[in-house]
Amino acid sequence: MKSLLLGNEALAQGSIDAGLSGVYAYPGTPSTEITEYIQKSKLARELKIHTTWSVNEKTAMEAALGMSYVGKRAMVVMKHVGLNVASDVFMNMAVSGVNGGLVVVVADDPSMHSSQNEQDSRFYGKFAMIPILEPSNQQEAYDMMFYAFDLSEELKLPVLLRLVTRLSHSRAGIEIRERRNPNEINLPLDTSRFALLPMNARKQYDLLVNKQDSLIEHSQNSNLNRLKKGKKGGVGIITCGIAYNYVMENLGEDESHSILKISQYPLPKEKVKELYDHCEKILVVEDGYTIVEELLHNYFDDNDKIKGKLSGDLPRTGELNPNIVGKSLGLFQEKLASIPSVVTPRPPQLCEGCGHIDLFNTINELIPEIGDKNVFGDIGCYALGALPPLGTINTLIDMGASITMAKGAADAGMENAIAVIGDSTFTHSGMTGLLDAVYESTPITIIISDNSAVAMTGAQESTAVGRLHKICLGIGVHPDHLKTIVPLKKNHEENVELLRNELKYKGVSVIISERPCVRLSRDQKEVIKAKIAALN
Repeated sequence: MKSLLLGNEALAQGSIDAGLSGVYAYPGTPSTEITEYIQKSKLARELKIHTTWSVNEKTAMEAALGMSYVGKRAMVVMKHVGLNVASDVFMNMAVSGVNGGLVVVVADDPSMHSSQNEQDSRFYGKFAMIPILEPSNQQEAYDMMFYAFDLSEELKLPVLLRLVTRLSHSRAGIEIRERRNPNEINLPLDTSRFALLPMNARKQYDLLVNKQDSLIEHSQNSNLNRLKKGKKGGVGIITCGIAYNYVMENLGEDESHSILKISQYPLPKEKVKELYDHCEKILVVEDGYTIVEELLHNYFDDNDKIKGKLSGDLPRTGELNPNIVGKSLGLFQEKLASIPSVVTPRPPQLCEGCGHIDLFNTINELIPEIGDKNVFGDIGCYALGALPPLGTINTLIDMGASITMAKGAADAGMENAIAVIGDSTFTHSGMTGLLDAVYESTPITIIISDNSAVAMTGAQESTAVGRLHKICLGIGVHPDHLKTIVPLKKNHEENVELLRNELKYKGVSVIISERPCVRLSRDQKEVIKAKIAALN
């Protein structure tokens, strides 16, 4: 049986069929559809697979480790910058090891289609010294889930599976395999390896280091890493993940080139050396950072023989495509004719009727009084407030940074520092920054723009719904300076005056700007109302 699926959906179906018991994730493009597919799956509901969104990537990974601890197969899903948030537990669970299979799925975003950087998660896998898998197509993404869980349980290590945007969001027909039943609960015989006191951690770290030869052997013998030799002394190509498709699209039936396809790491050193000795030139084609190319420079003395991004044969930034790869292979030299522009490019904009717009108009009214560089922003739809015609926000760094950057600026003497953060981003990683500010009574004004959804990634349910007031009071915000506004044109003057007054307060002021996302359906809004009523 074949199904037409996105790369994300193929991987999700593969995880279900491989015996998954729980997926833990926080929404983040380009990874979101993986969890959403499992949430909508009738089979996943019948199997009682856990699918609820987590508050952030760190809590997601810790919960997945807990499920693995009891012997079940668990998956944790995030985009590349989310792995930064989860890196504490990620590095430590490589030392503790796992019990049930645990696969960490990370979707990288070359060209920054919806991200702050082009970070390559393969470096995290190498850093943690765990196996890394990288599918080149949708069928591999599906099939790899069976292999990934088996490998994780065999080695007692988490496995990192890396996707990129182009694979996550393209479709292909997938051949579905026979489903494997989920594991039964099977607690570890010795739990000391999960208690990383120094005396235990040292033993576990030694075990991790001693497993590295086994990881290389698995990679060497894996059918995911395939070497096809062309003519002796010709060009050898090492290509990873989705980049393999770009190479093959250019070469077609041409068998003169030698090709080593890499989809499992650590690098299979014997295959790499065999290719190196067979060819006069090695071209490394990898979508992302130069991890393989750098390793080759360490492996061999003749670095002039190794070409890729570091040599300038491929661009250092942005995602690859068949045309870029074809040019690096010397198949054409002429600059390709540009596609004529049919529509004038324009930056993304907030939805018509979005509550963020009325909030930003409130802030903009006061900018002549407070200064035009005082608004610290965060990650979410409202990040578009940095662009014309609004131009409200001055900074966008990472999830939760608005509050802590505003605090640092205020600590340095800035007056009228404003932090704008969304409801989901606040519960993701803004609460600790608020606690820092409350602890020092820092004179900042924090605006939580509450649209009752994780709106930027598709209006998933926000864990903040109905809880923001109690959270802020619990953290220590003074009740007299915890305000609520409704961002509507009819309330504009009233909201401006309230914000002006709170900016005068020499302590922490929090304003919750409440208006549901315009993309929410009537049914979704009714569910939100019911949840809020149940909490009050």
